Amino acid sequence: MKAPLVSLLIPIYNVEPYLDQALSSAVSQTLKDLEIICINDGSTDNSLNIIKSYAKKDPRIIIIDKPNSGYGDSMNQGLKKAQGKYIGILEPDDWLESNALATLYTLAKEHEADVARGNYYESTTSSETDRPLDKKTTLISNHDANLPLAPAWFDNPSHPKLYEKLFRLPPAIWSAIYRRDFLLENNISFLPTPGASYQDLGFNFKVLATAQRIVLTDEAFLHYRTDNANSSVHNPGKALCVVEEYAGIADFLEERNLLKSLAPLMSAAKFRNYHWNLQRLDHSLAKDFYRTMRSELRLAAQNHWLKKSNFTKFEWLALQGVLHAPIFTKNLLNFRRRLRHPK
Repeated sequence: MKAPLVSLLIPIYNVEPYLDQALSSAVSQTLKDLEIICINDGSTDNSLNIIKSYAKKDPRIIIIDKPNSGYGDSMNQGLKKAQGKYIGILEPDDWLESNALATLYTLAKEHEADVARGNYYESTTSSETDRPLDKKTTLISNHDANLPLAPAWFDNPSHPKLYEKLFRLPPAIWSAIYRRDFLLENNISFLPTPGASYQDLGFNFKVLATAQRIVLTDEAFLHYRTDNANSSVHNPGKALCVVEEYAGIADFLEERNLLKSLAPLMSAAKFRNYHWNLQRLDHSLAKDFYRTMRSELRLAAQNHWLKKSNFTKFEWLALQGVLHAPIFTKNLLNFRRRLRHPK
């Protein structure tokens, strides 16, 4: 059979209140040459029945039903099953504009890109109207739009700052599509750690590290729900999973002789994500995590991987506090507020 243009992966675990909206947006895409792979990760609510009801009406829906094994394993099983030229990702509590995949695919094809990425909407629900309130992100600006990129040390040295900017953006792996052959050729997959715990960080960094051509658009297509209380962003329980992700990133880069060139960007991203994680943890967990954070950043300093140019002024000041503070202090927990609201 002819391969579809896009395989849309939807990892699903106990999202009954939101799933209908996500699936409805998937089957309503103007890009019809599409397969929709729903990976049910052992849901205990009505999610599987909802998936089956959609599959009866739309033969493009493929169901993978498995015991609970976590987000990373779900995504890897979806990647193995996918046959599309490009891979898209839809979280089951989010939803897509109807032209999302068609627009991103057209961009990717036009520029022969490994990745096509856009902005997204941050969506909350109004208690008064029960309708979503959207705020478009401005992560990718008009200046960046539709600009094909390549890593600065490969084909396109004229845009190194824009390339570095991509590493500073939130992973938002669901705001892009990825050429499937590119993922296979570079053995890019997800860490199969338990639950949904930072696996997007590793996937995103591996993609940026190895992509030869990335095309951007300032258009937004995906509605990212920020008020789902069960979202992984609200779960601090897997405190050290972010450490595993960055260990996996370092191994990936070293295997490809990219660690030397990308270690400074990796270390800056590590600081930002470790610092963000620190803010979410209970004090009892924060102490141990802080020790790990400080130890790894001190090792990065010894290896000359911490470049001031990769940090904002306030990030650099916070980093110095981590590197040189002799003991854990509650004052560190105020850095996030200072970074967001500098005087």
